[in-house]
Amino acid sequence: MFAINEIQPGRVKQLVNSAINSKLMHRLTYPHGPSRFVELFDRTAVIDETIGTISAIEHPTERSVRVSVRPNNRWNGFLAGQYVEFAMEIDGRRQRRMFSPAQSQHADGALEFTMAVNPDGVLTRHIKSSARVGDHVILGNVGGDFHLPETRPEHVVLISAGSGITPVLSMLRTLIDERYQGTVDFIHYCRSADDALYASELEACEHTLPGLRMHCIHTRAGGARFSAEQLEQMVPNYREAHTFVCGPSALLDATRTLFDEQGIGERLHQEAFGLATHATGEGESGGEIHFKRSDRTTDNNGETLLEQAEHAGLSPQHGCRMGVCFACSCTKTAGRVRDLRTGEVSGDGEEDIQICVSAPMGSVSLDI
Repeated sequence: MFAINEIQPGRVKQLVNSAINSKLMHRLTYPHGPSRFVELFDRTAVIDETIGTISAIEHPTERSVRVSVRPNNRWNGFLAGQYVEFAMEIDGRRQRRMFSPAQSQHADGALEFTMAVNPDGVLTRHIKSSARVGDHVILGNVGGDFHLPETRPEHVVLISAGSGITPVLSMLRTLIDERYQGTVDFIHYCRSADDALYASELEACEHTLPGLRMHCIHTRAGGARFSAEQLEQMVPNYREAHTFVCGPSALLDATRTLFDEQGIGERLHQEAFGLATHATGEGESGGEIHFKRSDRTTDNNGETLLEQAEHAGLSPQHGCRMGVCFACSCTKTAGRVRDLRTGEVSGDGEEDIQICVSAPMGSVSLDI
């Protein structure tokens, strides 16, 4: 015989999972399944989702919030620069966004997410005003090609603006943990010192690696926004480096144009934290949007199909609003739409589309 407190925690987890996976448990808990019953006692013990518990909440600036989240044992890690699907149950609905963890990929313990608060965003407003330590978070897919290559380059340039700092800071922290011996130029743009995320840490990082050079530009205080001349002055040999950029569309467009003109586009790696939209073409407004399942029709005002569905009083499933998470995918049964990321126009027939990044070209019918 043995006492339950003599069993190692890992063994307890194995015993629980074995019981949950047994045929008998599935029969006894039909139709909900054993996971839902275990969840009543310990939300983090569910076996079919990665659940995190908020362990700390900070407000580094007026327009941002930082949360530390301790994941359960289903968490498999990430590569520095990648994003994680982050969701919370708010007013009975699961709200999703994609956020990049800011800590080193080698760090154990809590994940760190620093978010710009969108005044119109349900999730970030909730986290800033209502979330509490102990609340649960659903951590979904880890993804994205924006990460350091397995074989580290000899020279890395990291460029960010605003809250785009989080994935490149993760890269910097990872390189620091690895005692990277190459050259790193870290360039961050923000409006002022009051808006600077991680200002004290960036200042303290200067001497953590022998080849690290830090550049922080306050644009409101007279610092120039990104330009070819500015980059040449700060990093004269940037053409030989691998450059990683995250920020708003203006920064992404400027760096892409420069690197393509220089013939070194393959050395530029980018990640957007907002949706860069292509110019609206002729005929994108006008006509009607028909939501077949809901039997509702609204005049087409040219906005995304997700926005128009919401204006019509519908609540279609969605997540990132950037075309990344595919939570908003649905079937277009008729009409043409423009993909706001690429400018590509669809055919007239039935096909699956992402309504958060699709604008209708005239009349469109959706299976919503």
